[in-house]
Amino acid sequence: MIVVKAPQNYLNEAGLIKRIGDYVAPITRERVMIITSPRAWQATQPALEASFSAHGIGFQRYFLAGECTRATIAAFSAQAQAQDIRLVIGIGGGKVLDTAKGIAESCGQLPLITVPTIAATCAAWSPISVLYTEAGGHLNSMPLQRTPEWVLVDSEIIAATPVRYLKAGIVDALAKWYEFEPYLRRDDSSLSLVLKAQAAKLALDIFEQSGARALADNEAGLATPVLARVLDAVIALAGMANSMRDEFPRIGVAHAVHNSMTYHADLHSGFLHGELVGFGLVVQSNLDDDRPDGPQAQTHLIRLLTSFSTPLTLRRLGVTESVEQRIKQIALGVKISADNAARLPFALGTERIERALAKTAEWD
Repeated sequence: MIVVKAPQNYLNEAGLIKRIGDYVAPITRERVMIITSPRAWQATQPALEASFSAHGIGFQRYFLAGECTRATIAAFSAQAQAQDIRLVIGIGGGKVLDTAKGIAESCGQLPLITVPTIAATCAAWSPISVLYTEAGGHLNSMPLQRTPEWVLVDSEIIAATPVRYLKAGIVDALAKWYEFEPYLRRDDSSLSLVLKAQAAKLALDIFEQSGARALADNEAGLATPVLARVLDAVIALAGMANSMRDEFPRIGVAHAVHNSMTYHADLHSGFLHGELVGFGLVVQSNLDDDRPDGPQAQTHLIRLLTSFSTPLTLRRLGVTESVEQRIKQIALGVKISADNAARLPFALGTERIERALAKTAEWD
């Protein structure tokens, strides 16, 4: 079995927000719900309102406060249903986009457009909404039955954002290859897994070839073709990797480590998703210590993560007191099913994860 869920259309173009009405008007000109954040709205409001006005499009704008939670989605969904909303647009980062996707899904699979204003995750494309507790702890995911009509990426908007977001997005995307590859070593017969891995490997190749140049362009505020290519890898290729599934869901070890760390307030509030995932990749590489090319593979990974400013150790994450206790807490919170664990070429278990967490100190 193979299931592929992808957006109906994807477009990456500098200055695209100035023509957003061209993509909204064919769907509806009234009762549009926009979910955004103050910063994302500030970056897009003038161009969006001008384009909507030219097309006679009416909308209601709402700010997301806090995390993407079931309660938040339910509250916005009730408003959407009361107002007979016909289109949901998410403008912002991952939490905003996941919330918008959840609202559209909960309201009878309404048409949806996602407009990422940072490139820190593949949320604009990914066919799920990631759900958290109100305090920011990772819960689970809401699968989407209807994917976005459009994913609209304006590279000019993203070029104007702090480069830290792009670094985190690159690491979150390259993690897909490092998380899928161990499963491939045990099972290369799954077409879904092979396709996921190929998309992830292509993204990794782009980052290795063009990542440094794209970061320099981002720091200079330049929406160049190189930056656009890297944005495509972060959003579209990583999203594509997440879009292919079969009957065996495979959680990435690095993401499982990230999920546990979100229950530690200092880590959740102080670091971006991709930064914690990058640390999780270091933990995973410590677990995968029996592979023949282990030392060389780990050295290459560490060099790559360092080039994108990933915090490699607990100390760099700010954990300097009660370290052993923190290691035990994080290890206990790593949830990987027995079925997933059996498909990996290395052993898991709380004690092994504790040792892998402690071993990251070697990179201090």
